[in-house]
Amino acid sequence: MKIHREGYKYILIATVLWLGIAWLCAHFIPPSFSWVTGIITFLLFLIWFWVVAFFRLPNRDMVHGEEKIICPADGKVVVIEETFEPEYFKDQRLQVSIFMSPINVHVNRNPVSGLIRYMKYHPGKYLVAWHPKSSTENERTTLVIGNDRGDILLRQIAGALARRICFYVKEGDFVNQNEEFGFIRFGSRVDIYLPIGTKVDVKIGDVVKGGVTLLAHY
Repeated sequence: MKIHREGYKYILIATVLWLGIAWLCAHFIPPSFSWVTGIITFLLFLIWFWVVAFFRLPNRDMVHGEEKIICPADGKVVVIEETFEPEYFKDQRLQVSIFMSPINVHVNRNPVSGLIRYMKYHPGKYLVAWHPKSSTENERTTLVIGNDRGDILLRQIAGALARRICFYVKEGDFVNQNEEFGFIRFGSRVDIYLPIGTKVDVKIGDVVKGGVTLLAHY
């Protein structure tokens, strides 16, 4: 397992806070209250451990296939429904949404190989990720990957805790299946819009892994 590059700064900050506050407690809290120092130090360690775990980048045996659409993120499937996509397609699409909790791996991966036909960042609010208006009002990015089999739209949506969406691709790039296209810090959601009639291989409530779980077939 590795640590994602987005986490270096936050892990350093968490380490300095942990050690610094622990040092202050040890020097300024009387020995008779050493149990207070112990509790504070332990709580700081838990926070440090969570920050390190959040930015983990586990080694995985990725699933590949031209006819396969792979899950772009870790998390739980919370939506599978036909809906109107207003930004790019402007027609009915099959939406699959994956909610990423703060304990999930937050790397976002390309579900297919293809050309980035559209890429746009939208600043916005920070409603909870499952809020009905989060997909249109929250900070988000919209990404469309196209190939001979069709176009797929991906939308990174920031949640109440997520305050920074990172993306590593731009319009006109050619991307490979399962390569990273982005990262969202501290809780979020990814929506995938597929052509109507696409065979979906997951169901609501499934826990999925990015780059591993088969989301759908063309």
